Amino acid sequence: MSVKMELYRIFREVARTQNLSAAGEQLFISQSAVSQSIKQLEQQLQTLLFTRTPRGVILTPDGKLLLEYVSKALDLLQFGEEKLSKSRSLEWGHLTIGASDTLTRRYLLPVLKTFHQNYPAVHLEIRNGTSEGVLNMLQNRRVDIAFSTSPADAAIFNSHRCFDTHLVFVASPDYPCDFNHTYTLSELADFPLILLDYHASSRKYMEKFFLQHGISLSPAFELGTHDLQIALARIGLGVAGVTQELSLSPLGRGVVKKLRIAQAIPPRQVEMCSSVDLSPSVAAQTFMDMVIAHNAKLAGEIRAL
Repeated sequence: MSVKMELYRIFREVARTQNLSAAGEQLFISQSAVSQSIKQLEQQLQTLLFTRTPRGVILTPDGKLLLEYVSKALDLLQFGEEKLSKSRSLEWGHLTIGASDTLTRRYLLPVLKTFHQNYPAVHLEIRNGTSEGVLNMLQNRRVDIAFSTSPADAAIFNSHRCFDTHLVFVASPDYPCDFNHTYTLSELADFPLILLDYHASSRKYMEKFFLQHGISLSPAFELGTHDLQIALARIGLGVAGVTQELSLSPLGRGVVKKLRIAQAIPPRQVEMCSSVDLSPSVAAQTFMDMVIAHNAKLAGEIRAL
């Protein structure tokens, strides 16, 4: 506590007890130390705070005015210290995470559930957005952690590689295609494609890859969510270009099947990002540690697919 803050603490105790000796006993300091502290504070503020009486001291009008603000300030500081202590022990706190809707639902949901069960007093907030969007939120301190498939600037963000993502094409098991055939990019483009809308980073990445091979995509469906892509593929409306790692459940249950393709689209990385110039809170660090543990489990599921 600063010297002046300590003077204010002594001032409040003297005002409460109206006696220098009693204040010293409560603060475990001598009466002379209390007296010197009050004189020092009065000199700094250039005003008289107490009037001495045979039975002790009473506040002057200036003292009464100061006491009102000192009491509020010291109470607020104590409250802040208590909140900080609880935050460090995860008995209280706030954690804001930025991620796409699909990453939240298909990747982060198990971690969010476990974190909430273990630390119910920590308020969780999720802000959905594209990879570029959530990185912008992180840079502007609107989220504590961001999950992105766009490369993170190492000068601005600390990043941890979570897993690689692979774009694959899937269809209903009874869709009129040959699952034993290896399709070229041109043949894939001829299917009624079910893709995310062009604002999605995975769609842009896919479009760029096809264009590098001289092929322009004209999807039959442009959708806002990954789940809707799977849903339309399941009922036979076309072939969906999806992220394999976020489609483990429908692929594992066999409700959709992967098509073989001649030229695999190079993988991308999902990165967990935090700010370079701001140490993560205890809640943020705990969540990031849980994500790293979850990654090991996810890797095993992907290998088994």
